[in-house]
Amino acid sequence: MQKIEDYIKSIPDFPKPGVLFRDVTGILDNAEGLRLTLDSLYRALEGVEFDAVAGLEARGFLFGTPIAAHFGKAFIPVRKKGKLPRETVEQSYDLEYGTATIEIHKDAVKPGQKIVIVDDLLATGGTAEAAVKLVESLGGVVVKCLFVIELLDLNGRERLRKYDISSLTQFPGH
Repeated sequence: MQKIEDYIKSIPDFPKPGVLFRDVTGILDNAEGLRLTLDSLYRALEGVEFDAVAGLEARGFLFGTPIAAHFGKAFIPVRKKGKLPRETVEQSYDLEYGTATIEIHKDAVKPGQKIVIVDDLLATGGTAEAAVKLVESLGGVVVKCLFVIELLDLNGRERLRKYDISSLTQFPGH
């Protein structure tokens, strides 16, 4: 049986020279890879009490939605600014060359709700940290942050050290 990392493609010099991009579409375009990954995500949540899954745009949607459906929970889309139709709350975070802003619907999280944050990749942790802040600003409790891939050298785990973090695969970060 193959491992999840066998389905992840490494693309050199994307999106810029010197970067080795870890591409999850190799998981998505292979039924066995997708099943293996989803089953592993489900196992990572065994015993975790939660009310909803917050998935980060865009690849967090691909993994977070089936998790929510599998466990019979709500799915909360965390989107780039300006993409959600109702009243939102937003959180900005630093990028290598500037800032970005994500948001969720203001009524997406109820006070005391237990939330799992899901994304395909943990790199520097900036996007995940911003999602955590959004959930907490609405009174939610982040009970787990779950990633398919973790880039170890970029220290995103350190940024989220107060939270329960799981990643299915780890690679050096470039």
